[in-house]
Amino acid sequence: MKQVEIKASQFFELLKTHDTSMWEIFSQMIDGEEKEIVFIDEENKVLFNYILPQSLEKLQEDQKIFAKEFSGKLTQNN
Repeated sequence: MKQVEIKASQFFELLKTHDTSMWEIFSQMIDGEEKEIVFIDEENKVLFNYILPQSLEKLQEDQKIFAKEFSGKLTQNN
């Protein structure tokens, strides 16, 4: 499995600047090979990772799961 390191702050700033979602970027990275995306901070410490699936269908499933879990966490915090 290929590993891709991404500086988190720069990545999320890019998303804001270009008004796009991380899921759109992830969909463009799909090429049939599973990849581990590792988000790092400015000191190159791992913040979190995500296994990019081999297919767009699986990515869409992941997006739905993420949205549900994120919504649940927001509800718990309110």
